[in-house]
Parts: sequence; C-alpha cells; structure tokens
Amino acid sequence: MPEEKKTGTEVSAEKTDGGRIVFADDVVATIAALAVADVEGVSALSGGMVEGITEMLGKKNVTKGIKVEVGTEEAAVDISVSIKYGFKIKEVCENIQLAVKNAIETMTGLKVIEINVFVQSVTFDQPEPEPSRAEKRKAAKEKEKAVAEAEEAAKAIPESEPPRVK
Repeated sequence: MPEEKKTGTEVSAEKTDGGRIVFADDVVATIAALAVADVEGVSALSGGMVEGITEMLGKKNVTKGIKVEVGTEEAAVDISVSIKYGFKIKEVCENIQLAVKNAIETMTGLKVIEINVFVQSVTFDQPEPEPSRAEKRKAAKEKEKAVAEAEEAAKAIPESEPPRVK
C-alpha cells in the first residue's frame, strides 16, 4: 500500500461540528516568519545549507531558518536568526519568542510548547561611504544654485498692499 506524503497535521476539532481542520507545517512556519520580521533588532532569518542553495537558484524561501513540529494540539518551533549589532541579544530573543507564540496561538489555536531561538550571527550596518571631494563640490554648487533661485523667486513676488478700510 503506497504511503501518503505528509503535507500537514490534523488539529483537534472539538469546537467545530462540520469536519476537521488541517494545518500544513509551512503555514505555521510562515506565521512564525512574519512574527519574527516584526521584532526590532532582528537582521534576518538564517537558514542552513539547503536554504542557501535554494536561494542561489532564485527561489525565495519565506520560512528560511524556521523549523516547526506540529502535533494535534501543540506546536514547537526552532528559529535561526541574525541579530543587529547594538541590540541586547537576550531581549531580542525573548521578544521573538513572545511574538511567535502570540501569533501562532492567536491564528491557529494551537498551544505553543516551546520556541528555541538560535542566534547564528551578529550583523553590522554598513556605514555610508564618505562622498568624494568632487561629489562634495557638486552638492555645494547645487545648494548655492537652489538658494539663488529661491532668492530670485522671492524678489519676483510683488509685495502686496495691506487691505484698505472703507
């Protein structure tokens, strides 16, 4: 007998009389990814080698760096992230756990039993390159030109007379 490919997990449907509810694992992973994206201090989700190869082939993977195990009533999530330099890593990780737990429990009704956060790296913002002398001169000339145009426009506007009282 051929084995069926597992695409999701059936969820206990105590409250519904109309049938069963099934969540694909990718649905829960997507909810987690969107929740992580809203946490301040997170630079990016960090995937493994397979996700890196998939990305090089041109396929965008929203759930890169997230693994979920979904049971009938519970879910467990593993998240790999890069944190921005300057943020308190422990606080960012706790915010990730809270955001993911709230999102999954609110949207699916599953109870989240654990959220493991793996910090893969710390990223630094790239400083903006210093403009060259030529670029500085060009910007100064453009500024002078804009000031001169504004002065000319101000001269062109005739001064209005105050209203006369009758």
